[in-house]
Amino acid sequence: MPQTPEEESLGSLVAQASDHISTLVRSEIELAKAELRFDAKRVGTAGGLFAAAAFMAHLCLILASFTIAFVLAQWLPNWVAFLIVTVFYLVVAALLVFIGTRRLKGLAGMKRTTRSIKGLKEIATPEKEIEPVTSDGA
Repeated sequence: MPQTPEEESLGSLVAQASDHISTLVRSEIELAKAELRFDAKRVGTAGGLFAAAAFMAHLCLILASFTIAFVLAQWLPNWVAFLIVTVFYLVVAALLVFIGTRRLKGLAGMKRTTRSIKGLKEIATPEKEIEPVTSDGA
């Protein structure tokens, strides 16, 4: 015969509450895992689509480069036209490398996280100070 809440002991109520909380936490973890799996699939699909689009854009860039070179070849020798297009892309690549290295030099290196972890370490392992005993009775 089940007891009414007034008849149950405090220990059994705490045990039931603990059981309900652990069930709730397990359920929330399972929900988070399911959502993460669903989101991971969507991110993977989107990443694949972006990669395919980048590949197609790269092919278009190559074809556009040939088009520009052949248009320039109408007024210049072929080798000069293709050389101009090649040098243009080399200058753009060098500019991108320069900008990228400048951006890398400005990295902070997770200073806040390092400081926070050091603070937690100091809290977790406080240094014990030993006070010297004086003979004057103070």
